[in-house]
Amino acid sequence: MHTKPETAIILGTGLGSLANEITEKYEIRYEEIPNFPVSTVEGHSGKLIFGKLGNKDIMAMQGRFHYYEGYNMKEVTFPVRVMRELGIKTLFVSNASGGTNPEFSIGDLMIITDHINYFPEHPLRGKNIPYGPRFPDMSEAYDKELIRKAKEIANEKGIKIQEGVYVGTQGPTFETPAEYKLFRIFGADAVGMSTVPEVIVANHCGIKVFGISVITDLGVEGKIVEVTHEEVQKAADEAQPKMTAIMRELINRA
Repeated sequence: MHTKPETAIILGTGLGSLANEITEKYEIRYEEIPNFPVSTVEGHSGKLIFGKLGNKDIMAMQGRFHYYEGYNMKEVTFPVRVMRELGIKTLFVSNASGGTNPEFSIGDLMIITDHINYFPEHPLRGKNIPYGPRFPDMSEAYDKELIRKAKEIANEKGIKIQEGVYVGTQGPTFETPAEYKLFRIFGADAVGMSTVPEVIVANHCGIKVFGISVITDLGVEGKIVEVTHEEVQKAADEAQPKMTAIMRELINRA
């Protein structure tokens, strides 16, 4: 393996196909990595991929870990610590989320500008790991320059893009109408069950972050319908080409 990546991607919902574009691939299954958790969710395969995306050396996580699977936050965020050890400087993350902003439609892409941590356990709880300070600053959890570039790329490619605040919850239930309403009052534009723990730990490690959500269902009064994991996957799959186009170009410009 002759690669020294400084860029990592967590291939969450909506970005799975990006794995097919990685060339000069070297793959390691999670089961083969000491202390690494193993993904249990349908649609999340589990391996680390090293290779090139365009002209960039990258490392990609195909399959992430969720708090609702029974892992603690140290386990959920362990891969980000590994990234830091490997010299990663920038992390790109994607997810599926429910839109709470009434301006959003199913299939929209939302650049994450900020987040609200609504998980019951904080990923930095416990003895401070000296990768970063005891009390890390989170005033720019999502890198403003990467957001600017992503908007520029979306504009060039004629892709409609939203921006907003993502609230991370433990899951695995989808939200009740009252919970959607609460998160909207909080100031959230979208809600999901991942991303926030990894972003907090990446910031603690001094890694810059860019995050993007695909809106797979709506938590807007009058538009809330029963939702299944399969429908979420379907909406994400349909949005995948747009998300992949933005992310591919952004990684090469970053």
